[in-house]
Amino acid sequence: MKAEIVRFDQSVCSRLDLTLSREWLETNGLGGFASSTLIGLNTRRYHGLLTASTTPPTGRVLLLSKLEETVVADGQRYELAANQYPGAIYPQGYQYLKEFRLDPFPVFIYRVAGLEIEKRIFMVHGENTTVVEYEVRAIDGSTKPKCVLELRPLIAFRDYHSTTHHNDALNPTLDTREGLVSMQPYPSLPHLFFAHNAQELITEGKWFLNFEYRIERERGLDFEEDLFHPFTLRFDLTRRRGAAVIASTEPHAAESAAVLRESERRRREAIVDAAPGDQPLVTSLAAAADQFIVDRGALKTIVAGYHWFTDWGRDTMIALPGLTLVTGRYSIARQILEAYSEHLDQGLLPNRFPDAGETPEYNTADATLWFIEAIRAFLHYSGDEAFVRERLYPKLKDIIDWHVRGTRYGIHVDSDGLLACGEPGVQLTWMDAKVGEYVVTPRTGKPVEIQALWYNALRIMADFARRFADPSSEALFAGLADEAKETFNARFWNPLAGCLYDVVENGHADGSMRPNQIFAVSLSHSMLPPEKARAVVQTVQDELLTPMGLRTLSRHDPRYRAHYEGGVVERDTAYHLGTVWPWLMGPFITAYLKVNQRSETARQQAESWLSGFAEHLTTAGLGQICEIADAEYPYTPRGCIAQAWSVAEILRAAVEDVYAVQSSPAIAAK
Repeated sequence: MKAEIVRFDQSVCSRLDLTLSREWLETNGLGGFASSTLIGLNTRRYHGLLTASTTPPTGRVLLLSKLEETVVADGQRYELAANQYPGAIYPQGYQYLKEFRLDPFPVFIYRVAGLEIEKRIFMVHGENTTVVEYEVRAIDGSTKPKCVLELRPLIAFRDYHSTTHHNDALNPTLDTREGLVSMQPYPSLPHLFFAHNAQELITEGKWFLNFEYRIERERGLDFEEDLFHPFTLRFDLTRRRGAAVIASTEPHAAESAAVLRESERRRREAIVDAAPGDQPLVTSLAAAADQFIVDRGALKTIVAGYHWFTDWGRDTMIALPGLTLVTGRYSIARQILEAYSEHLDQGLLPNRFPDAGETPEYNTADATLWFIEAIRAFLHYSGDEAFVRERLYPKLKDIIDWHVRGTRYGIHVDSDGLLACGEPGVQLTWMDAKVGEYVVTPRTGKPVEIQALWYNALRIMADFARRFADPSSEALFAGLADEAKETFNARFWNPLAGCLYDVVENGHADGSMRPNQIFAVSLSHSMLPPEKARAVVQTVQDELLTPMGLRTLSRHDPRYRAHYEGGVVERDTAYHLGTVWPWLMGPFITAYLKVNQRSETARQQAESWLSGFAEHLTTAGLGQICEIADAEYPYTPRGCIAQAWSVAEILRAAVEDVYAVQSSPAIAAK
């Protein structure tokens, strides 16, 4: 079985308007990555051939920005690269690009002077290593002309959120030996090794100035950069077919490029072969899912999104079922749950681990409750009762205890049995945009999805207690759940709108039409009677559903923002005021099929909603699903080009709900 090949011919490759919005992504299982546009013109400060993760999954540094390529055929020079400078794109090598495909990693086909040049880029799993290979052949079997390939590395050596500029602190010294050259421009950053099979190395030591990154300019961020050119590699390919460069934080031999490629190809094919079903969308998303699973110490975690997120507790727990359970990767799921359980503090899971390795941040009211739901799903799929009972259940009981008596940020069970949360200036729900000290959607009090998650967690805990022969705890959890259910139905139903309030606080009910209420239907345990559950789903469908997911606010609300664009303030204030989130399509489909008794008509409708994502895999982050999209047609993709919970929830809903693929037998050791 293979994932669908993403392929574009010259009709796309020769057009900037079609290529600069399409971006490829390679990852290494550590948090490092390589990425650029379809034509190799970097439009983001995050684009580059080697962003290494020095303290996985954090400590990311962009070492190698790109390789500038020139083919010299019978003395005529052909530039294959493309860069944006002030007012001009130079060179314009995309004019020679005849084909691009993702198969399974980026492949570029150029044609010049009767030659076909195939370039392949991939990262090595478990290493900060990028391999770039070139194969040159004569078109139609004709005699190959005298041919030389010149490669000019352009290095950045800086934090991946920043840009670098011409400076005298850079140390240009090269350590050269046969087939290997290395350098360490700054003592605080790693060595970069270039393994190669070139015949000639020419020391250069030049700065290339004034590269521009158009997307960063649109986002109101630093968009100009200077890059250093340390040397040029020359490959005589008149009688040879191939050239290879291995850029890495550790030394390699160029001869190992083919072995590394085939090993990586087999690893990825095995992931697709294990996909739960043969539907093209499912196999493609199973391949996409692998890119988010990374190391955290000796265990595993999930990167929330590329290019700029690391691992977040909320995102990880929401994404875990889709990325690891429906794909049968139970051992990885176990490691993720164990990794996060080690960081529980005062009954809370970390919201995120900062890039620089400081103390985790705990400003979240929902990540811990999603943790309990993820454990439920893990036990359902894996059957690993011993792990849950011995390693997690005592910690889960402590979580409930902390929530009942109160923990950070005002998170506590109120006298009415509902879960209250919030303090001024703190954002605790997934709608967490903040501009300076201004919280855009504070949702202080009792947010609807927090109540749904709290009730769901209590019912899960009662089930665990019964399973683990803990009757006193079972009675406690069931009693808390019953109280929450009664109060919730009395206070959260909005009879005028026929749906749920978004937040209830001190007698005030916020009737904002938002998607958060869908979780009161979609979660494993729901507090709503069937008729109210159907009304919630219908209202969300009528007001918020788009082909790319759910809007975060109704178009009829005066605060509604149709487009996510502009500078930081403009974007952050639109983040949850209309902007569409694809990940919400997962719980919506689950809820829709639940209230429609999983009828064949409902299943076909849900399948049609999923079908649009197959096209999306070819339009932005190639092979991936984006973080967010504009709230109106054409629903332009925005934010991260690859978002873990977007992929995970679409994949989970496809497998569990739409196609109803039978899960594998519960084999804990898998």
